[in-house]
Amino acid sequence: MSGRVFAILLLGVVSATLLTGWLTFGERQKTIAQFRDSHAVERAEQLVLAVDALPAENRQAFLDTAPRLGLRVTTLPQVSSDQVPESPYAVALSERLGKTFKVISLPQKLEDCPKRPREHKQVHIPCEALGITLHDGSALKLMILPPRNPMPPLRNDFFLYLLLFLSIIAVLAYLVSRMTMRPLNQLAQAATDLGHDINRPALPERGTTEIVQATKAFNAMQARIRQHIQQRTHMLAAITHDLQTPLTRLRLRLEKVGDQELRDKLIGDLSDMQMMVREGLDLARSMDSHESLKALDLDSLLDSVCIDASDAGQDVSLSGKSGVTVMARPQSLRRCLNNLIDNAVKYGHHARLSMETVEAAGNRLIHILIRDGGSGIPADQQGKVFEPFYRIESSRSRHTGGTGLGLTIAQNIAQQHGGSLQLSNLPEGGLQVLLSLPIKPAS
Repeated sequence: MSGRVFAILLLGVVSATLLTGWLTFGERQKTIAQFRDSHAVERAEQLVLAVDALPAENRQAFLDTAPRLGLRVTTLPQVSSDQVPESPYAVALSERLGKTFKVISLPQKLEDCPKRPREHKQVHIPCEALGITLHDGSALKLMILPPRNPMPPLRNDFFLYLLLFLSIIAVLAYLVSRMTMRPLNQLAQAATDLGHDINRPALPERGTTEIVQATKAFNAMQARIRQHIQQRTHMLAAITHDLQTPLTRLRLRLEKVGDQELRDKLIGDLSDMQMMVREGLDLARSMDSHESLKALDLDSLLDSVCIDASDAGQDVSLSGKSGVTVMARPQSLRRCLNNLIDNAVKYGHHARLSMETVEAAGNRLIHILIRDGGSGIPADQQGKVFEPFYRIESSRSRHTGGTGLGLTIAQNIAQQHGGSLQLSNLPEGGLQVLLSLPIKPAS
């Protein structure tokens, strides 16, 4: 948008300048033409009056010595009295000379007109012929050559001034476009940052009236969203805290149930309830993390996560080193990786981790690939598995995978870090999870 505003301003100013210059040049040429015509009529009037004042026997000698200056006067046979002037030049000369002189337009062939050099050759120039009857009845032929209308010559410094003018206009358009787009860019960046951190500082409310109004609306929206999330988190935390005590008492009382089979079923149901409460709280926390961003060695974090998973008896392996540092929330990113590894092991029996660095749209990204050996996920359900509580396997048993919040929590955490999660089925079987994170220098 900044480039469009810059181009519109620049083209608009340049177009307006060119139009103004064209109109000014047209008026200048029109004024010059009117002046030349008026001057030519005046000189023709003086020449005719001078010829009329001379005796008939002296007129030819005067005409031979009189400067022409674009006018050519010769004698002409008698002109009929019923003809009237036709051309604007003939009318103007007739008005200047008065009714005592008879002025008419004469037909003139191009080959009878004088020649002028043009493009290295002599060519006939269109001309006009007038017939003028003097007081004594003598007829004169006045041949008028059209005045030259050359383009004004370009001085050597014309292009320098033109370049200076365009440079000033370009700088002005650039500054105006930047000044206009800066508040929008800040608002867009704030919206992006809001998706990563709901607790980011509010935007400063300064600038024009419209920008201040938009900023106030954005800050109010952020405050309402933060309040809504905090209320939900506090509600889930209170429910979790309040449920812990009765659930613990219930577990202790279940130990006294005499029927072993019934006791095991009741304890299993109780464990499922506790897991659902914990994962619900984890989901709320994944959307409202107060953990600050830190420069994190990604290789060290992955090594630690894989070692912990292996110690817990899971088939997990890591290959390759990235050698990059990312800005991340360590505990949140660890929870994201743990969820992805747990899903891979539960449904695919093992988890194989690898990393690669890529360039996308001018940004450096680190791709963390997690592959398993399961049956994969149907393509039409790969987007649905990120929805809360959605599971391909319809039961909620902890033996078949849990409550269906693991991928939802992982996706929320990835988005908070400016990254994304993508699922794809491997050709040889199994599911690949791609965790993409931006590589940013520590600030």
